Amino acid sequence: MGSAAERWAELQSGRGIPPEILAQAPASPWGHDPADFTAPDVPEDTPSRAAGLALLGPSGTVTDVGCGGGDAAFALAGPLTHATGVDTQQDMLDLFEAGADVRGLPTRTVLGPWPDVAGQTGTADVVVSHHVLHNVVDLPPFLAALTAAAVRGVVVEMLSEHPMAWLDPLWARFHDLHRPEPATVDDAVAVLREQGVEPQVTRWERERRAPHSPDWVTRRLCLPPERAPEVAAALDGLPPRPRTAATLVWRP
Repeated sequence: MGSAAERWAELQSGRGIPPEILAQAPASPWGHDPADFTAPDVPEDTPSRAAGLALLGPSGTVTDVGCGGGDAAFALAGPLTHATGVDTQQDMLDLFEAGADVRGLPTRTVLGPWPDVAGQTGTADVVVSHHVLHNVVDLPPFLAALTAAAVRGVVVEMLSEHPMAWLDPLWARFHDLHRPEPATVDDAVAVLREQGVEPQVTRWERERRAPHSPDWVTRRLCLPPERAPEVAAALDGLPPRPRTAATLVWRP
């Protein structure tokens, strides 16, 4: 493992929840509600979508790693001829399949963590993976498997820093837990360069998303539901969440 990969792993490991805090959580802070991941009927015109369409050309297949409801893959509808969705949650794959049916797209799904299931997934013309890298600690094999699965190219979208870093002041306030600095786009690019990959990087501003509810943040912080009013008051004192994103594109 190179120095950039070691730095990424160290920073990402520091984002975990200590066992003593997790043991006191009244509900799991992990997992996502599929209702929050339904792909829009009209995709946003983003640099990630433009990059995917450019790689696909007139037609082609796509594998969406960490697909959720298929936002990344379905944004390429038109030239997209077949989509494979990969996710660790079956309910997300069910949502992906439902979205493909509505759009009349042939699809298949693969349940499990990447890159463990890369062998079951096979190759596609384009591999997309949006907002997944910050969930990964051991980044080199994850990236290498993306590259190996792509015939024409890979499109990764990520926020400028860890998407939960905005909650760091609340971890300090409610648990006296002081997080290390978050991993950034530059850290991910450095890991790719250690693999001999020089990605094209486009930085841009996402549309502002609706804030997470105090109830969601309370659960994420491993606090009991009755503390939601305290969390709501603390949220009011936080600065706006960063909107800067980046699209990383590379060819195998």
